[in-house]
Amino acid sequence: MLRRDSHTLDPHILNEAADWLMRLSEGNVNDAERHAWERWRASSPAHSEAWARAELLLSKLQSLPPALAMPALDRPGNPERRAAMGKLAALLALAPLAWGSWRLNEWQQWTADYRAPVGERRDLTLNDGTLVTLNTDTAIDVYFDSHQRLLLLRRGEILIQTAADPSPVPRPFKVQTEQGRMQALGTRFSVREETGHTRLAVMEGAVRIELKGLEEKVVSAGQSSGFTAFAIDAVKPVDKSALAWTRGMLMADNMRLADFVSELARYRNGVLRCDPAIANLRISGAFPINDTRRTLNMLAQTYPINVTSRLGDYWIMLAPA
Repeated sequence: MLRRDSHTLDPHILNEAADWLMRLSEGNVNDAERHAWERWRASSPAHSEAWARAELLLSKLQSLPPALAMPALDRPGNPERRAAMGKLAALLALAPLAWGSWRLNEWQQWTADYRAPVGERRDLTLNDGTLVTLNTDTAIDVYFDSHQRLLLLRRGEILIQTAADPSPVPRPFKVQTEQGRMQALGTRFSVREETGHTRLAVMEGAVRIELKGLEEKVVSAGQSSGFTAFAIDAVKPVDKSALAWTRGMLMADNMRLADFVSELARYRNGVLRCDPAIANLRISGAFPINDTRRTLNMLAQTYPINVTSRLGDYWIMLAPA
């Protein structure tokens, strides 16, 4: 399939993205309209890219004080506002370099063998009997041949329960990320790829981390570690909440609000931000990731936090109460 340059995205699609942004900003969006927007956004990579451009524009507005960042979106009846929003498609067509890197990542997810969209999880059984659970916004490729069983984690987080290899000659089971490779030694483990870093948590058995031309380290059951392309972190005990996501929960134990918000943002589409004034507020509890709006309401009911939403809950800001 040909890859279209991000600067030449179909103007019709950009117009649709601008129209959706304007409709969502009206403040009276019902569930049916929101679901229609979600279907439009998820229906093709081009629609996803167009909306990502809108999201990036909103994130730039986020760097301004709220009173200055979104005033035009607060006045549905203002003709100047509607005229300005009508020009949004032209702004979205001016793709900066940042969109190029997004496009590569998004393209990789759309062309992966298996993927789980934002806010969803997916269970797989591979042809050797291995069980794999994909967390939110995750994409993997599967390469099985006569010599090895390999999973390529393109992005996101997975939980793996390896099975005995049915082949006459046992093949090693490995997981590859951008930073390095891990070999399962009969085990249950999770892998999460972040920017420039991979996290590993071993629940059963052991996993050997292999960095190309560099060190190796075996991580045993009950242990966790991480690595970059150049070094392996020290081994430490597995966080008890490491697999809470498989049960649809996000666990917080004296966690900074800013860190909690960053983690919760993985499970929803849109912009979720925290005012620096309450970034260090400590929170604890178990929160559902299948209903992020409910989680935000729980926070507001328990802590001195105000939750402000715009664009039909697409843009949410947490600020001091």
